[in-house]
Amino acid sequence: MLRNLPEAPPGFVGRRDELTHLTEALRGHQVVTLTGIGGVGKSRLALHTAEHVLRAGARGVAWADLWPLRDDRLLVATVADALDFSDHTTTMPLDALSTWLADKDVLLVLDSCEHLIAACRPVITGLLAACPALSVLVTSREPLGLPDEHVVPVGPLPPATDAVELFCRRAADAGTALTAPADLVTVARLCRRLEGMPLALELTAGQLSHRTLGEVARELGSRLDIAVDDGNALPSGPARHRAVRTSVGWSHELCTPQERLLWARLSVFRDVVDADTARAVCAGGPLLASDVDRALAGLVRKSVLSRHGGLHRMLDTVREYGRMWLDELGESAELSDRHARHFLELARHADAGWPGPQQARWYGRIDRANADLCAALDHLLAVRPNAALELAGLVGFFWSCCGHLREAASYLEDALALSDESGPARTRAMWALGVTRVLRGERDPSRTLAGHCHRRAQAQDDDEGLLLAAYLLGLTHLLQGLPMTARSEVDRALATMGGPPFSSMGRAMCRLVRVFALTAEGLLKEARTEAERLRADCTEFGEWWTRSYTDYQLALISLFEDRPEDATRHALSMLDGKRHIGDSFGLALGLDLLASALAARGDAETAVAAYGAGEVYWSAVGHPQRGTPELGPVRERYEDTARSLLGDAYEEASLRSVLCDPEVVVRALLDGPVRGS
Repeated sequence: MLRNLPEAPPGFVGRRDELTHLTEALRGHQVVTLTGIGGVGKSRLALHTAEHVLRAGARGVAWADLWPLRDDRLLVATVADALDFSDHTTTMPLDALSTWLADKDVLLVLDSCEHLIAACRPVITGLLAACPALSVLVTSREPLGLPDEHVVPVGPLPPATDAVELFCRRAADAGTALTAPADLVTVARLCRRLEGMPLALELTAGQLSHRTLGEVARELGSRLDIAVDDGNALPSGPARHRAVRTSVGWSHELCTPQERLLWARLSVFRDVVDADTARAVCAGGPLLASDVDRALAGLVRKSVLSRHGGLHRMLDTVREYGRMWLDELGESAELSDRHARHFLELARHADAGWPGPQQARWYGRIDRANADLCAALDHLLAVRPNAALELAGLVGFFWSCCGHLREAASYLEDALALSDESGPARTRAMWALGVTRVLRGERDPSRTLAGHCHRRAQAQDDDEGLLLAAYLLGLTHLLQGLPMTARSEVDRALATMGGPPFSSMGRAMCRLVRVFALTAEGLLKEARTEAERLRADCTEFGEWWTRSYTDYQLALISLFEDRPEDATRHALSMLDGKRHIGDSFGLALGLDLLASALAARGDAETAVAAYGAGEVYWSAVGHPQRGTPELGPVRERYEDTARSLLGDAYEEASLRSVLCDPEVVVRALLDGPVRGS
């Protein structure tokens, strides 16, 4: 069951009637839209509604943040990521997602749709037409205008009750306890002046970390009076807009110069940010690196930022204000450059660290930085396409392994079209695009790209490019059932380029193709020897990706040699490696192989559970079971074995296994008695 929800901020206040209404509305309507101005609390209400649905246990829930998207380019990919769909298909993205989602009972939350309303309409309409059990909860500053859309306006908190409670809680967080009757009278007056707007209340209460309640009431009151006198209000809901705008502006004025500058500069990020990244991108000029931590802490105290687990998040409305000031300061272009340089450097470090013990950590960092890597690529494509080519080439393989095939292919194609770079960066980008093609089953295009990579690398004496091209061409031949041709390609490259086992990414990959080819040719003794040697090298270097595939091959070789216990042990090790880096495609392959090994040793019921989990992962990458050709007969043979062992109970066990949460099954397989046996 899907459980993809962000961490809820503590201290949710009120909204009981709204929560009840929304729960009922989601039972009777496929599309429910929460509308209201920025700062009224739409996202938090949607999050608590989704949590309530999840706790009820009947449905899966997925959350897609749309505010980081500048346009609709990655809209479907973002929704697919939220739904754990790693699209490896060649069909239209929305069609592939609809097919996968068709039989699932899911609540999908699309947060902050107002800037993408026109693009969201056909996506939601298409998904609902194909997925009868799907419901969509939307937050937007205006309705989407869809037929049968149920619109729920979100108003402010009641000033005399819930607003007072929220203010007092945030004041306590800022270090000021408000319990005296006179204080509560002042708070109630402030809450009325602020129209019960949650963002305005939180920002104002945050000022109590360094001001008295009386000072806050006097200063804010005078500013609200000035705003009224100036008639400075928006046509729709003027008092509420004024309350939010005034409180945001006043909070900005009361920040220290370093805090104001950091606020503006942080608006360049599309997602959460840690302190190290904030220092790297935002320090400079009057904001010293040593000032950043202090400024971050100040912005957290004043409720401009929220902080969870070392990561800082800025609300959309607050970010918009910071972006406005960044433009006023004339720093928008410079900060976008700094941001892009930082994430290009991150990608370089991740690439350099691929063969070593930090590999899984780098996979995680690249995956978590997805929104900001896209922002960096968007900027670089516009101003420095050669740098965009390098960045797309560096992250393309990581993204492919983490399931972001569509994003990888799209950015690689654009960068290759816009860049005039002709060196190794172009070869690397073409190779990364070839990887996306082969993973989507497009063998002819991948073979063509591999050929281009080989010729370019040969002309430029690019040893790494030659190795990577040989890997891609070898992989394509393997999937076409041509193992001897695949081995010939990688043997030629390995013979030409010497060096230690993990001297480069390409060398390790070519060695892996050689193991696959030897297995497919039936040269099992040689395949086992080379696989064990490669696995030992991986273990010494702390590397996971190659090691998991050597375990895959060792499991397959063990099955061919009728050694089911060894096959089980290696298949479990492969699953562990793929879980480390979040590779859904690899998990699907590994579960198929583990199921065969379990059936071979007579553990039919656990085998069926593994087969069922594998089917779910295969559906989550959008295509039927794949792998090298020799795996197919193995899979069929041991499925028949499991069927024979279970007899009439097989179909029921198979259905039960498909309905289980695959992540729970994988955890149980890795942590349970199968591993220790």
